[in-house]
Amino acid sequence: MAVRSAQGDGPTSGRWDGGAEKADFNAKRKKKVAEIYQALNSEPTDVAALRRMAISEGGLLTDEIRRKVWPKLLNVNTSDPPPISGKNLRQMSKDYQQVLLDVRRSLRRFPPGMPEEQREGLQEELIDIILLILERNPQLHYYQGYHDIVVTFLLVLGERLATSLVEKLSTHHLRDFMDPTMDNTKHILNYLMPIIDQVNPELHDFMQSAEVGTIFALSWLITWFGHVLSDFRHVVRLYDFFLACHPLMPIYFAAVIVLYREQEVLDCDCDMASVHHLLSQIPQDLPYETLISRAGDLFVQFPPSELAREAAAQPQAEKTAASTFKDFELASAQQRPDMVLRQRFRGLLRPDERTKDVLTKPRTNRFVKLAVMGLTVALGAAALAVVKSALEWAPKFQLQLFP
Repeated sequence: MAVRSAQGDGPTSGRWDGGAEKADFNAKRKKKVAEIYQALNSEPTDVAALRRMAISEGGLLTDEIRRKVWPKLLNVNTSDPPPISGKNLRQMSKDYQQVLLDVRRSLRRFPPGMPEEQREGLQEELIDIILLILERNPQLHYYQGYHDIVVTFLLVLGERLATSLVEKLSTHHLRDFMDPTMDNTKHILNYLMPIIDQVNPELHDFMQSAEVGTIFALSWLITWFGHVLSDFRHVVRLYDFFLACHPLMPIYFAAVIVLYREQEVLDCDCDMASVHHLLSQIPQDLPYETLISRAGDLFVQFPPSELAREAAAQPQAEKTAASTFKDFELASAQQRPDMVLRQRFRGLLRPDERTKDVLTKPRTNRFVKLAVMGLTVALGAAALAVVKSALEWAPKFQLQLFP
């Protein structure tokens, strides 16, 4: 059974004051809910529309809707849950003690005021989900912070559905983080400074002079901000966005947070300790919808393929999600990625010609482009093998980070 946040199951995009504004908000919300259910009830399901709804202002609005849409965004069959393991995973798993410690320290991730007995029951379910996924996927390596992602899915979806979605997520979006080393994760972090440099060279140069690096954003990236945001509404709003987009969107969102705090950074002493301390303390009152929109704009304006040269400071670049992109750029010009697959099968277009055509097209609607880019994520494994998409990263990673 899913658990709703203490703030309720309502909209996540903020409160409105005034009768006229409230009426307008309610009308827009009602219209969006209708559009979401229309996409859900289409035959086949209109996944592109669902992705646009998840990206656009307010996201998916309620946990009830998320329970229906998140599985569609990840192409998870909700009627076929992972089988329960007959093994005593708590005795057999090499990760059990670390998972137990992390889950015990996760009290603040549960809604305030939740009865202790209910919270403890959810913590037990959280442990079971993590151990089952690791047992079913021995190529994956647990890292501290993984539980912050899993608990978000548990609270929204309940144990059964959360297990299915997190397993899919772990073998796709999160695969780089579950590597036995941090090499691929470091490479993804290497995209942060080039994005900032494209938008604000002064801020970039200041941070470079301070030698602050990118470690301040590591917990943001590997927990999808679940570890650093205290308001559950903001966390699930970001998950709507990330699930609907390219796997590298969290690093773009990290960049827009830094850019938003430009003046605070420039007012700091230009040294590593001062800048790192400032940036590692993420504000809780960020204008999330504005930043989401900005991150989407930056992704379209400066796609990963254009930043890859600067980011490829490490030799393992070709193994990561950051090495994909031509197929995502191609998919962005199509309403349905299966059209791309059919064209590839038939050899109608050479890859270089397809990509060139896409890159020279006028800028399209941001939400449509981001949503279609994300559709590649929802294709099955066979399709991913054909398109050689960004999801073909080597799975595995271990990290010891959080106190």
